[in-house]
Amino acid sequence: MKYGIYYAYWEQQWGGDYLKYIKKVGKLGFDILEISCAGLDAMTLNKARELAAAAKDSGVALTGGYGPRPVENIASPDAAVVNNAFDFWKRTFEVLSCLGITTVGGGLYSYWPVDYEKPFNKEEDLKRSIEEMKKLGALAAEHGITLGMEALNRFEGYLLNTAEEDLAYVKAVGRDNVKVMLDTFHMNIEEDSIIDAIKTAGPYLGHFHIGEANRRPPRAGTRMDWAAIGRALREAGYNGAAVMEPFVLQGGQVGKDIKIWRNMAANDEAKLDEEARKSVTFIRESFERG
Repeated sequence: MKYGIYYAYWEQQWGGDYLKYIKKVGKLGFDILEISCAGLDAMTLNKARELAAAAKDSGVALTGGYGPRPVENIASPDAAVVNNAFDFWKRTFEVLSCLGITTVGGGLYSYWPVDYEKPFNKEEDLKRSIEEMKKLGALAAEHGITLGMEALNRFEGYLLNTAEEDLAYVKAVGRDNVKVMLDTFHMNIEEDSIIDAIKTAGPYLGHFHIGEANRRPPRAGTRMDWAAIGRALREAGYNGAAVMEPFVLQGGQVGKDIKIWRNMAANDEAKLDEEARKSVTFIRESFERG
């Protein structure tokens, strides 16, 4: 497996200086930097190639993550919204291709975070999402990109909450580049067993996020059995990315969207760096030797 981290660990607003984080995460011991697709549709192809070259020089691979906005919801009953979503992805896939990104994960099948003040019909939304994902998957395949359908907890999404629902969705789409994506934070809320959820996904698992039950970076001595999770991934034949997605800082749009209402770590870049360095060392050891 390769080990990564989501750039927003250090940020309070979505977006950031990805060149800075490419250089940072390589020095901290990570193999992967995950970036957001937000705003990539406006990035120049030359800038994307510059970042790709920097990543290659640093020995860091890039992956993408995204929670589509309501106006990019492919499950929407409004055809104009669906068309807008495809326009966004057409531009974004071109940039992702220049960045060398071949994996994008998140709640791509709907929008995020879900506004539960608005009405929805899970069954009808699911049907629309599956049909549109068949088309979106085909478009992604033209750029060599695999899409990960992230099962989200009930407070952030309603279409796919469990590995079982996720697997059924992926099988209904029926495309090799549309895969199951699991996240230990969300599984901690929704699954009876994280280990069984990984087994359920099996060979359909295409991307994996890791984090503690309170969204801190993985660490020793918590109630997450990281060694057992690593064994389950190996037994499932998974050899892809394990990307930690910690959120520990309150404030800004990131804190608001993720619902972080207190600082869970010192807002000090050097201290955040050291915690990330210790965490990737710990998780690599746990997953590969546990």
